[in-house]
Amino acid sequence: MLRIRKNDTVLVISGDDRGKIGKVLKIFPDKQRVIVEGVNFIKRHSRPTQKNPQGGIVEKEAPIHVSNVKLVHSGQPTKVSYRTLKDGKKVRVMRKTGEIIDSI
Repeated sequence: MLRIRKNDTVLVISGDDRGKIGKVLKIFPDKQRVIVEGVNFIKRHSRPTQKNPQGGIVEKEAPIHVSNVKLVHSGQPTKVSYRTLKDGKKVRVMRKTGEIIDSI
């Protein structure tokens, strides 16, 4: 199970885009990869279609491994763990401070 979810704000901690912050657009849990907004752009050549009659070179975000991103919560990057509360709810928790991020 991934500790990062869609719409989370993450910091890229390694690779060419290290230091960039973006929002998670899509998650691929089976491959352990995420697509982050504005990070890891690739160029693809597209042939002309009805939607894009011109064709040409299209830039889009490519997936990066989940180990290369860190969740940003309350303005600081953090490791994430899970904890079960007394009422049985499972929540994501900041490892350093123990602050609850959100419930599942």
